[in-house]
Order: sequence, then C-alpha cells, then structure tokens
Amino acid sequence: MTTPVTTSDAVPAAGGASAAWCDRCGEAAAAGPHDACAAARVLEPPRFCAHCRRRMKVQVLPVGWAAVCVEHGEIQG
Repeated sequence: MTTPVTTSDAVPAAGGASAAWCDRCGEAAAAGPHDACAAARVLEPPRFCAHCRRRMKVQVLPVGWAAVCVEHGEIQG
C-alpha cells in the first residue's frame, strides 16, 4: 500500500537530485533545460511520474489537483 505524497515531498519538475524524469514532458531530467516545463508546472499538475516515467492519472479539482502513479502512489497539490 502506498502513502499519499504532498507537494512538499514531490520531486521537482525540472530535474531535482532524485528526479530521473521531467514530470511534465516525460523526457530525461538531465536531457537539457526544462525551462518551459518548469514555467508550465506553476499552473498545471504533473503528467508523468518523475521516478518511473509512467503516465499518471490526474484529477483537477476546484481546490487543487491529485495525480496517481500506479507504482509510486498519489501526489497532491
């Protein structure tokens, strides 16, 4: 069973120390600058899991969003 992850625990979109993948475009975090992805993530929820690159199920709510990776669990924002 996985535990929910809050945005403070979430991996940064554009290549934090433990991020292997960009959570917006799904490309390798080390592949180059993800400035456009970082700018878009200010307004959008993540679309890909930063740990395994799987496409996540995303639900946008009036008070935020929730994204679920089948392997790593839920991220809320």
